[in-house]
Amino acid sequence: MNKQVDLANAAWVKSEYSNGGANCLEVAFVDGVVAIRDSNDADDPNIKPTIVSEQDYRLFTRSIHEGQKNLLLP
Repeated sequence: MNKQVDLANAAWVKSEYSNGGANCLEVAFVDGVVAIRDSNDADDPNIKPTIVSEQDYRLFTRSIHEGQKNLLLP
């Protein structure tokens, strides 16, 4: 997705399962898209988050929730 998104005021969240640790997936829902980053990259301005549509994010998370383990690395 090539949409330019202002993430300056993004509210990043981690999974409840992360227990607040480092090296977690963080997401921010901004301007109709979902920004995704590794929490270790949060303070590095040279690393840009991945931006996906809300629909793509819903399909991905639903597929995992429904047990499509082939979407996960072994």
